Parts: sequence; structure tokens; C-alpha cells
Amino acid sequence: MRPLVLRAVALAAATLALHGPAAAQNLGSLYDAARGYDASYQAARAQAEATTARGEQARAGILPQVGFAASASRTDSDIRTPAGTGPRDFSTTQVGVQATQPIYRPANWASYQQGQRQAALALAQLQLAEQDLIVRVGQAYFDLLAAEDSVRLIRAQKAAVAEQRATAQRNFDVGNATVTDQREAQARYDLVVAQEIAAENDRQVRQVALDQLVGRSGATPWAPAGAALPVPPQPADLATWVALAEDAHPAIAQARIGVDVAALETEKANAGHLPTIDATLSYGVNRNPEGTLTTTTPTTVHATQAGVQLNLPLFAGFAVQNRIRETLALEDQARAQLDGARRNVAQATRTAWLGLASGRSRVAALEAAEASSRSALEATQLGYQVGVRVSLDVLNAQAQLYQTQRDLAAARYAVLLGELRLRQAAGTLDAEALRPIDALLSPAPMAAVSPSR
Repeated sequence: MRPLVLRAVALAAATLALHGPAAAQNLGSLYDAARGYDASYQAARAQAEATTARGEQARAGILPQVGFAASASRTDSDIRTPAGTGPRDFSTTQVGVQATQPIYRPANWASYQQGQRQAALALAQLQLAEQDLIVRVGQAYFDLLAAEDSVRLIRAQKAAVAEQRATAQRNFDVGNATVTDQREAQARYDLVVAQEIAAENDRQVRQVALDQLVGRSGATPWAPAGAALPVPPQPADLATWVALAEDAHPAIAQARIGVDVAALETEKANAGHLPTIDATLSYGVNRNPEGTLTTTTPTTVHATQAGVQLNLPLFAGFAVQNRIRETLALEDQARAQLDGARRNVAQATRTAWLGLASGRSRVAALEAAEASSRSALEATQLGYQVGVRVSLDVLNAQAQLYQTQRDLAAARYAVLLGELRLRQAAGTLDAEALRPIDALLSPAPMAAVSPSR
């Protein structure tokens, strides 16, 4: 079997070298990879570019419009007079350039102002997409770490249960224990094996989710180097975070822009009652090499025209009045959406802040519970050795310790993710927020868990 194992290891190493496996990476590196691969973020960035370009289109309404026109025609006619009928055929060519410069067009100016706000709208939309991507990467990152912890701890529990099973079997063989102890240890071992299969499947699912997000096969996240948590975010009071969110959150900025755009739409609707004034300038050449209908003399006419054009709407079937009513209602809708955005952001910020504070307290409580569970396991194992405890007591104490360790690891990851969620709720989340978390991570493999004996 040894040559077969060595051959399999060599084949696996060659395969990894050929395909370039992803080395262990911190959260910031994987976020950078996701920015260049994630389809949702790429779509949001393209949408932001389209929104900016759409805003620039409104500039055309206040800039000159220049057009070129050319035509060629042939006229075949019969001229009938009392003296008789005769044909008159001739050709005509026309070439012209016309320019129009808006002088007074209130609707166009309102559209231009709306376009200027499109750039800010695109920025807010892109910020929301970036913050969402950071949280999604963090969620997938810590989900995989938690799944790996679960597998690691279950395997450690499996080893401890196997040892307890062997001890129960030896005691049974020499007559120091009943068959009940041996069967209880075997049942617990079988249960842990089933848990190991489920945990490994969950780890693989989490691995696929992270790989799909960052576009790399076998992405390996760094694990925390110790039990330390990042410094609590500043400011330390909830009210300040809520006020910060109302000022900085992209969703609120987006809603504010919506109110401005709606007000300008009402301004455009009011412009339906107002006149428009344009300056016009044109130059054209009309050439008839065979004359015209009234003369056979070849003619070429060069014409230049400059003027001012006024249009005054008088009655449009109440379309303007109804359009104003519509835009006023939409303006009220935009203001209501702004109020809703403020309330949602404030609620999300409070929820994230309270969740983070609770998470830190839960970590402290689980750390105490881990120490207590470890002491309880040691005491139970000692009691088993002296005959005052049975095998089931040891198995239950082991299960409690490993479950507490899994809960503690998950709680620590929840705190790290909660840091990101709080900044996302407040609208201040960016790539710089990943640095304090990355400072707590290490590329070194996670240490194995040593069960107490």
C-alpha cells in the first residue's frame, strides 16, 4: 500500500502544480479577486457607467444642434399653353447646413440639471454594490472558516470518543465495566462519524460558495491567529452611529437625489406653459444646371439665413396641467421614499450595533463556558477512573466541550462579520475596513485541538 499512497500523493502534487492552486489568502486579497470576477458587482459597475452616460446625454439639450442635408431630384413636366404643349425637364441639386442654438428652453435646462445628478446617483449605486460585495465575501470567508473549525473539532471529538470506546472495551474485557459502557461508547462513536460526514459536506459546500464568489478554485482563507477580537468600533455610542448613517449612507444619498430629480421633473412639466426661443443659422446652395420650370437659364443660388425662432404653446388639451399633477404626486412619493430610507437605515444601524455588542458579550460568555466545560470533562474523566462516573458521563462531557468550542469559534467569526455589517449599515464600509480584520489573521494552519484527558 505504501507505493500506492506515495504515487497518489505525487499525482496530486503534480496536478496542483499544473493548475496553480490558490494559496492561503486574507480577506482583503479575496475581496480584490471578487471585485474582478463577481457577476453581480460587474453588472452594478456597468449600470453605474450607463447611468453616468445617460446623465451626460441631457447636456445635448442646451448645446447647438448642427445638421447637414443634401438632395438631388429630376423634374419631368409638360407645359400647356394656347399655342400648344411642350416638355420642360430639368434637374435640381440642393446642399445645406443648419444650426440651432437653444436660447430659452426651461425644460431642457431642467433635464440638464437632472443629468448632472446622475453622476452622484451612479456613485451611490456603486457604493452600495461595493459594500454588498464586501459583506458577501466576508460571509463566505467566515462561513468556510467556521465549517473548517467544525470539521476539525468533530474529528478531535471522534478521536476522543474512539479512545473512550477502546477504554470501555478494555474494561469490559477484564470485567471492570458492563457491556452498557462499551455499547454507549460505540453508539456515540457512530453518531460522531455521521456528524463528521455532514460537517465535511457542509465544508465542501462553503468552499464552492467562496470559490464561485472570488473566481478561484480551492480558495484558502487565513484563520485567526489567536482569540483576540478587533478593537470595538468608534464612536462607542449608538446615537452617533445612527447620525453618521443618516449623513453618509449611499441609500439615503440616492433617495435625496431622487427627490431632486422629481422636483426638476415638476419644473419641466411647468415649462409646458412657457415659450421657447432658439437662434437659427443656415446656409444652402440650390443648383439648377438646366434652368427651372419658368426659365432655361442655369441658376445657382447661395442663401444664408440667420434668425430667432419663438414658439409659444397656447392650448394642449390639458396635457400640461395633468402632467404637473402627476409630477407633484411623484415628488411626494420621492419624499416618502427618502423618509423610508432614513428609517430603514437607522433601524439597520441599531440592529447591527446591538448585534455586535451582543456578539462580543456572547464570545466572553462562551470563553468562560469553554473553560468550565474543560474542567468538567477533566473532573468527569477522573471520576470515571475511580469508578464514580460511567462512560456515558465522559461522552456527554466531551460532547459538551466540543460543542462549546464550535459555538465559540462561530461567535468569534460572527463578531468579525458584525464589524463589517455595522459599517455597511452606517454606509461607511469600504476596503479599508478589512485591514483591522486581516491584522488578526495568519496564513499558518490552524492548530489541532487536544482533548483533555
